[in-house]
Amino acid sequence: MRGRFITFEGGEGVGKSTQLKRLAAALERRGVEVIVTREPGGSPRAEALRDVLLSGGAKRFGPLAETVLVAAARADHVERTIRPALDRGVWALCDRFIDSTRAYQGVLGGVEPELIRAFETLAAGQTMPDLTLILDAPAAIGLERAKLRAGALATPDRFEAEDGSFHERLRRAFVEIARAEPERCLLIDAGGDADVVERRVWEAVERRLFMAGAVQ
Repeated sequence: MRGRFITFEGGEGVGKSTQLKRLAAALERRGVEVIVTREPGGSPRAEALRDVLLSGGAKRFGPLAETVLVAAARADHVERTIRPALDRGVWALCDRFIDSTRAYQGVLGGVEPELIRAFETLAAGQTMPDLTLILDAPAAIGLERAKLRAGALATPDRFEAEDGSFHERLRRAFVEIARAEPERCLLIDAGGDADVVERRVWEAVERRLFMAGAVQ
């Protein structure tokens, strides 16, 4: 049986990495083989492009250039990491995927939706998420969490360094994505305690991928 593909999306500091790892552990306890990966990155070539994107090296060339680099990284990631895992029956859990491109470069960067979707098709083909969990929290909470996670002396990355207005718009973009594709996406309230959020995530996965008969 093909593995399942779950993506975690949301603004900065909403807890995607934490909840992804907790879900991976919960699935493994149930006997499900899992890989944990991320975007940009997830394969050696894609990780090299991640450094360019998050350092701000591509910012001066504009959102379209960032979209091209993200698509190049995604194509390698899907080919070398995600698709082979799914074909082996392994579940793939990914921190960010297509919806981050739609939100960051599309809604906030102004790249036309038709171009965004064309790059999605080129990079991912038919390898699309079975379930996307969009973690939602007020931007101020997320940014504070991101600062605490990084430490007082850390330099914010390309996107963390944007102003509060950017991050509020980003939050709204992800909420709209969830509303537009309810059959794939589920909005999770991530504003509270991590243990509470973990239970919400597990309930969503159980309902969508286990109880619905997707897994025998």
